Amino acid sequence: MEPGAGDGAPHYNENNAYRRTGEMSPAHARDAEREAARIEPVLKRLWKQGKWDPATVRAALLQLGYEEGDDALTVREMFRRFKGNEYYTPEGAMVGLSVHPDACVTAFVQKSNYGVQTNGPYLETGCFEPPYGH
Repeated sequence: MEPGAGDGAPHYNENNAYRRTGEMSPAHARDAEREAARIEPVLKRLWKQGKWDPATVRAALLQLGYEEGDDALTVREMFRRFKGNEYYTPEGAMVGLSVHPDACVTAFVQKSNYGVQTNGPYLETGCFEPPYGH
């Protein structure tokens, strides 16, 4: 069994590596926290207004001066989920902001709630937590 796997599967850490974020430098972590503090009130306002579609969220965040693109702001629909016997895409938007190559702000807004956090990038999916591994 791998160290740190607890009572998990023999290759728990290896099998779940896709869910681990990269390390952020302390300075870049502070920068990410500062950007998260700018994004949070915008998402809170949109959530209270019942506006969580990606186009509206994107427009509101672009007003903060962010630029869209691979190395900046990405706003997308929620990941598909399986419920009952079918896949569906829930209402809402996911936000990824690359503050530095090692620092991200990851957020979401949907009917039930919203959230903002900082993290290092994921190996395969950048600022967005992968919905599943392979």
